[in-house]
Amino acid sequence: MASASPTPILKDELDIVIPTIRSLDFLEMWRPFFQPYHLIIVQDGDPSKTIKVPDGFDYELYNRNDINRILGPKASCISFKDSACRCFGYMVSKKKYVFTIDDDCFVAKDPSGKEINALEQHIKNLLSPSTPFFFNTLYDPYREGADFVRGYPFSLREGVPTAVSHGLWLNIPDYDAPTQLVKPRERNTRYVDAIMTVPKGTLFPMCGMNLAFNRELIGPAMYFGLMGDGQPIGRYDDMWAGWCTKVICDHLGLGIKTGLPYIWHSKASNPFVNLKKEYKGIYWQEELIPFFQSVTLPKDCTTVQKCYLELSKQVKAKLGKVDEYFNKLADAMITWIEAWDELNPSGASVEVANGPKK
Repeated sequence: MASASPTPILKDELDIVIPTIRSLDFLEMWRPFFQPYHLIIVQDGDPSKTIKVPDGFDYELYNRNDINRILGPKASCISFKDSACRCFGYMVSKKKYVFTIDDDCFVAKDPSGKEINALEQHIKNLLSPSTPFFFNTLYDPYREGADFVRGYPFSLREGVPTAVSHGLWLNIPDYDAPTQLVKPRERNTRYVDAIMTVPKGTLFPMCGMNLAFNRELIGPAMYFGLMGDGQPIGRYDDMWAGWCTKVICDHLGLGIKTGLPYIWHSKASNPFVNLKKEYKGIYWQEELIPFFQSVTLPKDCTTVQKCYLELSKQVKAKLGKVDEYFNKLADAMITWIEAWDELNPSGASVEVANGPKK
């Protein structure tokens, strides 16, 4: 078994958030890497069910009763019977960084057979700058053995703070239901040793199963929407958060990295169940993407909260016409920010030092 570094990086500055409906035996495989860190477990579904956590982990566990007790009427903004409930963990965390992982994700191996410490790689991504304003053809210039190529402006080489580190998956790819149906046996065996910054003005489909972010820089935008029970849609929670986050990062001059680290995704969800959850999203995304591509935020939006509230107004004004659901979602976005600020009163609205970039 691989061993974690003697003094884990950011041990007291990072929480691991895990949404689950089952006992967390998968943590045994992650023990060498996760044990030094604090876990926030968000139990979805039946709150009377007992979730077993392996011995030796430092954790707090919240179920639906806890969410209702802590947030009161504002608990309506947290999804039920959907992994989107994980964002409650982001809200109650008191740490600077968050890493979130699904309970069907295991330790992957690199091509040499060495176990990958995904958490450590995410931390490295978050602690190094991003380059959203000019693409470096050697990908991440801050990695060992790489640098800025000829023709890269020196004025941009300092980079900007990295708000999000988006990791990938070996084995079961993150496909939508139609792709799952036509490629039921497809597995991702391709390990690409690369990290890149998603360029400014470019959207991407964010997956929440292997993801880390700087909570102080971008936390309030990491709302995984209204999904699951009582909602007409599921499986778009992380993508919604990704589109909102990317637009806000572009406005505030922050970066998002994607690529390493890989995890091993072990379980393909049922494509027919997924199709039922996704089909409206597949239809709606043809309206959602142009909306996010054309969104502009005013200069006086200097905090993530101000940006997010402005975004909720635009969602209501422009997407409310697509379906009544988006009016409900826009209201939930406002409730989310109110709940976030209630639970995080000190420094609730952090001005981003480099300010809006146009």
